Amino acid sequence: MKAKKILFFPLVLFNFFIHAQERDDTPAVGGHFNTNKFKQLKEELPTPNKFRTASGAPGVDYYQQKVDYVMDLELDDKNKRLYGEEEITYTNNSPDELEYLWLQLDQNIRKKDAPALQKNSEGDTAHNIIYDLIGESQVDRFASRHLSEPFDGGFKIQWVKDDLNQLLKYKVNMTMMRVDLPQPLKSGEQFKFSIKWWYNINDHVKKRARSGYEFFPKDGNRLYVIAQFFPRLAVYNDVEGWQNHQFWGNGEFALNFGDYHVNITVPADHILEATGSLQNPKEVLTRDQYRRYKRAEKSFDEPVLIVNQEEAEANEKGFSEAKKTWKFVAENVRDFAFASSRKFIWEMMAVPVGDKNVMAVSLYPKEGNPLWEQFSTKAVVQTLKTYSKFTFDYPYPKAVSVHSKNQGMEYPMICWNYGRPDEDGTYSLTVKYGMISVIIHEIGHNYFPMIVNSDERQWGWMDEGLNTFVQYLTEQEFAKRNPLSMDGLPKYPSRRGDPALIVNYMAGDQSYLSPIMSNPENIYQLGPNAYGKPATALNILRETVMGHELFDHAFKTYANRWKFKHPTPADFFRTMEDASAVDLDWFWRGWFYSTDYVDIGVKSVKKLRFTNTPNAKAKVLIDKYGLTDEDYPLVFLEENDSPEISDQSGSDILNTYLEKIEANEGVMPKLPKNFYEVTFEKPGGLVMPILVQYNYNDGTSEQIKYPAEIWRKNDKTVKKIIATDKEIVSLELDANASTADVETANNIWPKKESESEFDQFKSEANR
Repeated sequence: MKAKKILFFPLVLFNFFIHAQERDDTPAVGGHFNTNKFKQLKEELPTPNKFRTASGAPGVDYYQQKVDYVMDLELDDKNKRLYGEEEITYTNNSPDELEYLWLQLDQNIRKKDAPALQKNSEGDTAHNIIYDLIGESQVDRFASRHLSEPFDGGFKIQWVKDDLNQLLKYKVNMTMMRVDLPQPLKSGEQFKFSIKWWYNINDHVKKRARSGYEFFPKDGNRLYVIAQFFPRLAVYNDVEGWQNHQFWGNGEFALNFGDYHVNITVPADHILEATGSLQNPKEVLTRDQYRRYKRAEKSFDEPVLIVNQEEAEANEKGFSEAKKTWKFVAENVRDFAFASSRKFIWEMMAVPVGDKNVMAVSLYPKEGNPLWEQFSTKAVVQTLKTYSKFTFDYPYPKAVSVHSKNQGMEYPMICWNYGRPDEDGTYSLTVKYGMISVIIHEIGHNYFPMIVNSDERQWGWMDEGLNTFVQYLTEQEFAKRNPLSMDGLPKYPSRRGDPALIVNYMAGDQSYLSPIMSNPENIYQLGPNAYGKPATALNILRETVMGHELFDHAFKTYANRWKFKHPTPADFFRTMEDASAVDLDWFWRGWFYSTDYVDIGVKSVKKLRFTNTPNAKAKVLIDKYGLTDEDYPLVFLEENDSPEISDQSGSDILNTYLEKIEANEGVMPKLPKNFYEVTFEKPGGLVMPILVQYNYNDGTSEQIKYPAEIWRKNDKTVKKIIATDKEIVSLELDANASTADVETANNIWPKKESESEFDQFKSEANR
């Protein structure tokens, strides 16, 4: 019988066929807790129930309260005050009896004695701020806080009455107000009551407040962006009962859905926009304005100017003593806001979304031009199209972008956005793209959290992070749809979303980092933490971990499951896995529950080659198995010119290859010319896939992704064997900067020699 050709391979080559992880066989002393990065997330997530299921979907007993408002408001432009009277109908859809109701009084953060004014430690002395810091805004901020009379803000509650006109007992606690009910409100019952109030409107420019007015000294006018302006019901739900956490400034709002009927009285020469559909356009618009208003409803190619710049400048000089009342109705919204000024230029156009047309609207003063007339409505249109593609068709009748200096803030159907050219009309690319981005971001908030209504006060990332992620997708589509607007740039210069943009934050001082799963009030760097990092995480999840098809389906499933409802983080995490069949516990734990960072590198690369000369160990096995090379020469692998064979694994490898040869009718499969043992290390804490680009001696390259699960049994190092006819000349990890790797020096083999400081100096001097 002819002897079959036998191949002897060391254990490391055997791993190429049957992967074996490194083991530590030292007996454990005392045991240990499960700290595996792939440990199930069940301990961190709440127990599923009939309200919220294990799949991440609403349960059969899911409920939410409904709160309807009827309001009459008057804007007193001369005295900078807002007066209001509201009638509230509260429907208790919970299974519980309620003894009292909690309302949010967000304006109370501006009371003279508001604890929020003292919540922060002083970072600098007065001397440092005034003399050492050149920034005008820093000096203004110090002066307004320490050198001027405190602003008399906050709600002035005149009365609270039931529907029989009887006074109700209430208690104000900072930014919350408890209204005691005459008798417990049973499940399924309604309670109707009214509140009369007023407050002094703040200058929002001085302290970068979310709402208020901006004063224009050249023409003596104010531009009002008014929000958080009325006592609003807090949320009562199955997760924590009353969401009555105080408003400290950063944590935003947890609100109920309901219907609004709002009448707003303003000076007759003001132009006004608000949440909801305008009910009386003929009463508040001139004949020409009304004609343009109706024409805009059928204009799909470009905006129609309802009030042009010339007309707005004429309005600025009027200061009418007369008044007009604008009437709005909004259905199934979680809040209400409005903007009013005689300075407004007003434009609209129609956008087909699903089976209906949505009005894309922009309001801005002449100070916003030429930037706003060029890009505002265009950005609104792109936002409606892209967000609808990745979530659901925009359900509301309009989306309004209002120009507001130094401000970006969102409300149902309407938002404030910054981006102002210099006085001569010129602007930098930073101002231009900053304006487009903030419009996309704030219009996008209609989806998160105005419709997918997460609790912003507890989990800021659920609206800011998810929204910033879809904002990134929208910005990139804006560049593709509007190439002539891109100033020759190859792609849109997004500030957040691209993995490379979060590296500096994640590599920062751990003393100033918090997990994403933190309350917005307790975070040092709110922007990177609640906006940038979760947006980057979702981008990596889509591009690198799950792929577009699986991610997009799961993300859309989440959005549709929870539109017009109140999701929690667990509902998001569970839905993303439920709709994709991808186990992501390791991803949520690393990116959302820790401040670990990504750092994966190449520890070593060893080349193995064939030889006909056996060493001592190999000779023992040749004799053991009675092998000869009468017809086929024996072949061995050697590393660094030292041929070896593993006595322990020899029989297994031998049997494996005997079976392969027999299955192939005695013909030996073709042997690759080169074998490489590549060892990867993970100095960083975050588990991630390993993205490798192998570069060969013939000028070709190959990109391979090893899944994150490769780290599941060894969190420090893993090995891979590469069998190839080509010779590997170099390799690089994460060549496209797709994983937010904070240290790239260890991503390349062979390692590049770093220049000395003197060589770097010479290189720079010769440029």
